[in-house]
Amino acid sequence: MNPYDPNTHPGPHLVAETLGVSEVSTINTTHHTDGPLYEAATRVIGAAYELDERHVQVTDAAKNALRLLEPIGDGKLSGARVSYAILRTSVPKLGDLLTQQDRAHDQLFEAISAYRRLLPEPSTERSTVKSHAANREQDSGRDDDWAIAGDRQLRALEAVDAGSLRFHQSPVYGYVYLSDSRGPHPTPKVWPETVQRLVADGLLHQDTSESLYRPGQLLSLTPQGEAALHEARTATPRVNAALSRSNAPASPGPVTGPASAPVAGASPTVSRSR
Repeated sequence: MNPYDPNTHPGPHLVAETLGVSEVSTINTTHHTDGPLYEAATRVIGAAYELDERHVQVTDAAKNALRLLEPIGDGKLSGARVSYAILRTSVPKLGDLLTQQDRAHDQLFEAISAYRRLLPEPSTERSTVKSHAANREQDSGRDDDWAIAGDRQLRALEAVDAGSLRFHQSPVYGYVYLSDSRGPHPTPKVWPETVQRLVADGLLHQDTSESLYRPGQLLSLTPQGEAALHEARTATPRVNAALSRSNAPASPGPVTGPASAPVAGASPTVSRSR
């Protein structure tokens, strides 16, 4: 459950929705202060509250404009000339603030994407599985390879295979997110960027006949995606077995006892064939 109201705190709401966190102001506390993840997380926090500040300015300017327009809308024209004069300055100001708000939203989205790219890959056994290798080599020049790194592709394919995974877009701020039958954060966690990459690669089908906002567009596996999922699942035990064999200690050779010392005065026995 997202604890932030998008109408009053759009910045933290976007961060919580996309990263699946409940407290935005502390997302940098789990990283070393001299590391790139700490810096990226700190930029996310700052950008989130920058968007909140711009949102408040836009809201206040819009309320002032509405207060000036209300008597004119009611037909009270006695102070119309004064109201028009004030509106001529307040309306452009509102437009400038809206532009700044849009810019703050774009900066926050870029900060979140940069932070995600730096996150370590999940430490799981399946992270060694290299499914759909041909496509990855073909698209190695793309800048969104991080979205399918490690086992992110496999987790997304399995989540879609489980059913009810949907792709959404916020009607107010335009960011994208996923939901399933349990809520807006699928378990295991799947990123919208991973789904977008798999749709582009032809592994997933996105039902565009449904609304992006509600109920969201249902995702399903294409035949190519089913083959990739089957390949990854069958490769996992083979990879694990190979890793187990490579980590096993070398088997000892035959045990040989110490050679017996020759007895003093004894001559060596030579076998003769008769």
